[in-house]
Amino acid sequence: MIPDRILLPLIVACALFMENLDATVLATALPTIAADFGESPIHLKLALTSYLLSLAVFIPASGWIADRFGVRHVFRAALVVFTVSSILCGLSNSIGELVIWRALQGLGGAMMVPVGRMVILRSVKKSELVSALAWLTVPALIGPVVGPPLGGFITTYFDWRWIFWINIPIGVLGVVLATIFFPDIRAEKREKFDTVGFLLLAPGLAMFVTGSTSLGLGVVPPPVVIALLAVGAALLAGYVWHSRRTVKPILDLALLKLRTFRASIMGGFLFRVGIGATPFLLPLMLQLSFGMTPFQSGLVTFVTAIGAIAMKFLAVPILRRFGFRRVLISTALIAACFTAAPAAFTPAWPVVAMLALLLVGGFFRSLQFTSLNTIAYDEVPPERISKATSMTAVGQQLSTSVGISVGAIALAIASGGEDIVRSDFILPFCVIGTIVALSAIVYWFLPATAGAEMSGHKVRGSADGEETRAGTAATGP
Repeated sequence: MIPDRILLPLIVACALFMENLDATVLATALPTIAADFGESPIHLKLALTSYLLSLAVFIPASGWIADRFGVRHVFRAALVVFTVSSILCGLSNSIGELVIWRALQGLGGAMMVPVGRMVILRSVKKSELVSALAWLTVPALIGPVVGPPLGGFITTYFDWRWIFWINIPIGVLGVVLATIFFPDIRAEKREKFDTVGFLLLAPGLAMFVTGSTSLGLGVVPPPVVIALLAVGAALLAGYVWHSRRTVKPILDLALLKLRTFRASIMGGFLFRVGIGATPFLLPLMLQLSFGMTPFQSGLVTFVTAIGAIAMKFLAVPILRRFGFRRVLISTALIAACFTAAPAAFTPAWPVVAMLALLLVGGFFRSLQFTSLNTIAYDEVPPERISKATSMTAVGQQLSTSVGISVGAIALAIASGGEDIVRSDFILPFCVIGTIVALSAIVYWFLPATAGAEMSGHKVRGSADGEETRAGTAATGP
């Protein structure tokens, strides 16, 4: 019998595989889709941000919905919504239609991965979480590996619409596996839905992110952008006030009082803002400035995910040896250098050199993600897991959306509204590399013992100077 720490992550990985495959395939195909619609590739980023925005809006409710209706039912329904909306995306004939159906995809994605991660956190021992989350992300990382070359192949030799329709068999497989193996976990005590909080938070996030993603692009009139930012900020401020006076808020901001959770949210936000812009910028640079086809650029960018997969098998021993604090700080600084490295790429560079940098960068980037996704729950009590999962997912998706916007704005500033050339990508890659490096400052304030029960890291510091084990060693895959 396959243990839960392996079986459950593999089931959830079907959803994560589909979500990651969809994102990486679309990023590779953006220039071709833009040309088909007669639009600028920068403007087509709305198809990416509408999905991420929808995730950020609906994820806060995912924990309550799963507790109320059961994780198995919610997970299956989310898979169905995501698959059907994928079909509709493939039938789109304009940016407007694509944006709408991508937003519907976001509704399904908002329930898939957070709810699946919730099951793992409630079913697996804390000392086995590093291993369990590695099993979750290894199969899911096949999506980014297959995505760029597959998207490039489909876009170059077939029709870009098939990049959405390949989700159909994956979605069907996920529904079957969830039906057979997923436990139907529900909350023992039902909570009242925080309607006021949702009505403040959802439109607040939507308006603020829409306004921020429109800055400097000329897509929306400046007075509208200012209005969106102002009203969105006011609604978010209203939610903060409301959450402090509500016993069970939809998004529990009090979790930020937990040191490791706060570091994961704040440091992870900065790290993901920088990393989130890469899938948008790199394919554009390789195709628009290097003259590569979508298939060729996909073959170059997919090595990042290969490095990520290689790391997953080493995460447990690395964290056991060095601990979360040192791993988070060092990987943030190293990943920052590799994130900024494409600024130096030129058509004269050997492809092998570019592949090597992207491969190593993917390794350290993935180690950071595994560490962040695990340590976030170090101090979270079992009864607050669903709230923590929802809040973590909101931060992840919001930061990715902001990252794409930062990359697009920096590219628009560098190009000055003219045709995009290779030198225009220097500023965006330097900017996102700097943002990634800033996350190390947040991790610096973590204690050496942070997450020791999860990692099994040996900590020096006892009164007699002997080496003591701070927690139970995490088991490997």
